[in-house]
Amino acid sequence: MSENERKRKGSDRRKAANSEPYEVDYFARKHNISREQARDLIRQIGNDRDKLNAAASKLFRN
Repeated sequence: MSENERKRKGSDRRKAANSEPYEVDYFARKHNISREQARDLIRQIGNDRDKLNAAASKLFRN
């Protein structure tokens, strides 16, 4: 792998970045939850988007 190929790779979009406010805001808006709820889910579950989406959808099923 050349050095240029390594530079081109971006972040893993399957992961949510709790440290990035715009990511938390997007996730909260997408699931119609508060920013604090979104942060709590990311802290509890981790940053896997599929798992986070499933957990957020369960909030409204109960």
